[in-house]
Amino acid sequence: MRCDANTPALGPEQSSDANDTPALTEALAIAGGDSRAGRTTYHTADGNLSPWLQDWAHEVANTRNIPLATVEDLLLKVEYNPTAARLMAPSKGRIKRSWVTYKNRFVDPIRIRSGIEFWKQHRLALEQAEKQYGVPASVIVAIIGVETVYGRQTGDFKVLDALATLGFSYPDNSRPERGELFRNQLADLIDLHHQNKLDARAAYGSYAGAMGLPQFMPGSLMRYAVDGDNDKKIDLYNSMPDIVTSVANFLIMHGWQPELPIFANTTLPAAPEQFVDGGLEAKLSFADLHAEGARLRTTDKQPWQKRPLGVINLVDEPRGTVEYRVATENFYAITQYNRSYFYAASVADLAAELSERMGKSTP
Repeated sequence: MRCDANTPALGPEQSSDANDTPALTEALAIAGGDSRAGRTTYHTADGNLSPWLQDWAHEVANTRNIPLATVEDLLLKVEYNPTAARLMAPSKGRIKRSWVTYKNRFVDPIRIRSGIEFWKQHRLALEQAEKQYGVPASVIVAIIGVETVYGRQTGDFKVLDALATLGFSYPDNSRPERGELFRNQLADLIDLHHQNKLDARAAYGSYAGAMGLPQFMPGSLMRYAVDGDNDKKIDLYNSMPDIVTSVANFLIMHGWQPELPIFANTTLPAAPEQFVDGGLEAKLSFADLHAEGARLRTTDKQPWQKRPLGVINLVDEPRGTVEYRVATENFYAITQYNRSYFYAASVADLAAELSERMGKSTP
């Protein structure tokens, strides 16, 4: 669930949304607060919260039913992180989209080799998660590989500082909704701290506040993480049952359909570009595509034939090419992890490569 400002999304041509998770429910969202690019001070000269931050602390305490002293104590420890702001700043100039470059970055020899080792080492936990949730082990392994190279790159940013920086000092004043999103993630982090589910003072992750091997933002940790080893806590850094079941649960909660492939085994319809809407939801039927010339590659009945489908485009501007695929609901479930066709297709291709090498069927 990386929050990468340069990750291609929705087409994929736009930068990814910050959390890459559904919006907060109205009851949990924090109404106040603002973001100003260049704001670097959150406290007064005498060491208290700035008045505007004090007001936000009251909003969090009242909305989330958290003692004000708990909120204030954490916010008094917040420091502006210039690196997080710089990494989230808009790119200067338009970056050409390259599916080939993106795929080669993530479906690479290191992730393939390490993915096989990871799968073998944690086979029991992966098999249990696959049995319980219906999400193939290969897909879980691929997501963890793309996110953090199996735990090698979980991030060294203090999450409290990163979220405060992006919530109150987002580097693009034309995107106030981004600051609001990160402020709500900061509220989630404080909420998790209050619930004793993590220590917000010691949490480290990406420059956008994503944590653990699966890179869950605080809101996703709160809503979708699972205590897979039944020890009454969730550890997305060290507990493999917690890690793999949380990834599987996230996908199920976002529409994963057990027994469906990620891509439909069919030829493309004529002029496939007419079916690409750039969205994150399957809206077509096989009858729609069949009427335009799509054909099954097998005579066997396929379960996806009765399910919604979508046509996606994987654009490579430097090479002047576009690769089209027919995607099932499972592809779109992966896009909820990161709102990017490139991302979801890379996960799918890495999973397929891992499956082949492990002697498993392609997801």
